Amino acid sequence: MPPATPSPSAAEDRLAKLGVHLPEPPTPFGTYVPAAQSGDLLFLSGMLATTGHTAAVVGVVGKSVDIEGGRKAARTAALNAIALMRKHLGSLSRVSRVVRLGVYVAAHPDFTDHAKVADAASDLFRDVFGAEGVSSRLVLGVASLPLGSPVELEVIVEVKSG
Repeated sequence: MPPATPSPSAAEDRLAKLGVHLPEPPTPFGTYVPAAQSGDLLFLSGMLATTGHTAAVVGVVGKSVDIEGGRKAARTAALNAIALMRKHLGSLSRVSRVVRLGVYVAAHPDFTDHAKVADAASDLFRDVFGAEGVSSRLVLGVASLPLGSPVELEVIVEVKSG
């Protein structure tokens, strides 16, 4: 008898209902691993708004990128994070919850709507992982980010035993 095929997780079902297709998981831009697990926590290295090794959006929010452009970058970075979770864990069903989301926004010094940009990543995690996708969060404005990306995410998730 062939091994049973695992049923799709609620997160996978939600992705399908949302019509979301995950990109290829990002690969390192330097000397680091994209994900590291310690016990039941999975730490993702900074997730940028990239397609492959190219920035999908470039600029500074409040200067050359408007709030909607910043939100697009945050959502793209969150999609990269979900793709990396799936690759590292083998299935999104192993994600118990998103514990913490750090959102770094390359922003003009006068820009103050960082939370509106960050909400795009938080909203996607909530939509994919349900109530367990709503995490603690830190949002910071910074002068610049790698590749000129307007957003970088730091993500920590709790993992179910596999």
